[in-house]
Amino acid sequence: MRELLPAPRVMKPSTADNLLHAVGDLDLAPLGTLATVFAEAGGHALDAQAFGQVLVRRELLTGFQLERLLRGERLGYFYGRARILYQIGSGSFARVYRAIHHDTGAVLAVKVLRNRYASDPEKCRAFQHEGEMGRLLRHPNIVAIEDVGQQNGASYLTMEFVEGQTLRELVKIRGAVDVPRVLDLIQQAACGLEYAHRRGVTHRDMKASNVIISSTGRAKLVDFGLAGVDDSGDKALGRVEKPRTIDYVALEKATGVRDDSARSDIYFLGTVTYLALAGSAPLTESRDRSVRGDPRRFQQVVPLGTKCPDLPRDVVDVVSRMMHFDPLERYQTATDVRLALESAIARRASGEATPADAPAKPTTTAGKATTAGRGSVMLVEAGEKPQQALREMFGKLGYRVLLTENPQRALARFTGTPVPADFLVISTRELGAPAVDAFNRLSADPQFATVPAVLLASSRQASLIGAAKVDGLRRVLPFPVQPGDLDKVLAEILSRKA
Repeated sequence: MRELLPAPRVMKPSTADNLLHAVGDLDLAPLGTLATVFAEAGGHALDAQAFGQVLVRRELLTGFQLERLLRGERLGYFYGRARILYQIGSGSFARVYRAIHHDTGAVLAVKVLRNRYASDPEKCRAFQHEGEMGRLLRHPNIVAIEDVGQQNGASYLTMEFVEGQTLRELVKIRGAVDVPRVLDLIQQAACGLEYAHRRGVTHRDMKASNVIISSTGRAKLVDFGLAGVDDSGDKALGRVEKPRTIDYVALEKATGVRDDSARSDIYFLGTVTYLALAGSAPLTESRDRSVRGDPRRFQQVVPLGTKCPDLPRDVVDVVSRMMHFDPLERYQTATDVRLALESAIARRASGEATPADAPAKPTTTAGKATTAGRGSVMLVEAGEKPQQALREMFGKLGYRVLLTENPQRALARFTGTPVPADFLVISTRELGAPAVDAFNRLSADPQFATVPAVLLASSRQASLIGAAKVDGLRRVLPFPVQPGDLDKVLAEILSRKA
């Protein structure tokens, strides 16, 4: 891989030839493949935008990469050996990207410190230090950090990529989660904490968005100490010697614990458990630091047994002890928490569970029952922003989303056994006619006879809509798509397939 120049921008590419050389210089795709595609597409007759769309359709570039290239951006495509594909998350402290290892092809996540911290040596050192500490943690219930470094003035961490959702996202979609599943997920999280604590590493930012649930049901903790790096001081609470979030600082000062105690991790793991069981957070949630730093916040918690009187008594007792305001009355170690949870799980496995252990009823939206885990959707969409919007919409409806930018690649995956998803959703927004061609193959080719699909097309694309072949398993929906309409159409198609 070539060394990137320090200059952040060059002239924006205007021709296909300009773009070809930019992609090759940045080592974003093999030169031989680029040359072949350029010749096949009639590159000399194309402008940069048109040739870029060809490269996106061939999956040689992502929409995110193309947007940056067309702006003349020269940096931010690689961090170490990780080639950035697109952004998957962001916060006030850092951005997170999906990436692929340049040599092995392994999928990775890359966390990059925001530019506003790049000129702060203390913040950069803290970020690097926490990354190096995290790299020492190797456990099935902790997201592994693979690389820590700096490139072109930016600090970054390369991490294991976990396909799934956070516990916060699960609760947002479903509401209260059934007791057996919560016990299983929190027991796994406690195993990760136990391992880290034994190595002298506390989390310092335990919250539901830092518990990732993989597609196989494994709970993994992420961001050990990282989010606390930017909370190193506060007017009301004073200087914080050991970086951790203001929530931790407020709890520890209110309870007389000022030693970055493992018991603080236990308290906030308790709040995560409460959220999963009740469907709402025990602590007042706010971005206002004065609210988060107020110790009264911890003394105004509605007891879980009061909030959810139908929950099993033993489960309520475990959560109440995890969240006890007095640190001496709390579980003292993550091992204690793990053992308590394992006992609760064992009681249910041996048949001692009460009727209250039955799965919680589905939450309702607009009078209709909804459930998590409704199935999976393969989404074909080339634009980065539409990808994010549609992923979020499907997620709120309870569907897991697989993503590709190439409609032919999507069809090829549906020729295998088992099929990769329950539905195929193809967007014409960026792909145009090739999207309709792929959609029409479903009804024309017997091997796709049972594949349900939805074509998303703008009302301004009347010719494309008119060319689409619809039947009982294939429908067309216009942009902008309303979640209720999409949910209704998917349900109708599924009923016909059944």
